[in-house]
Amino acid sequence: MNDFNRKVEEASARVSKTVADAAERLEKEIPEFIKYLNDEVVPAVRQHSTKALRIASAKLNEFADYMEQHTPPRK
Repeated sequence: MNDFNRKVEEASARVSKTVADAAERLEKEIPEFIKYLNDEVVPAVRQHSTKALRIASAKLNEFADYMEQHTPPRK
């Protein structure tokens, strides 16, 4: 039974060390990831969103023109 307990303790220690190492690495990398999001992703999303809005606006304008030209006359 002592051998089993020792193996469980060793496995638990390895898991704890792995989790601690992962947590330490995350703590170091999260600020860099946030900086990347703020510096690269957010501006790109804004730029593409603005472009998409302009395209949608132009298409809606074209559709409004089409609707005006193809409206049946009122009686």
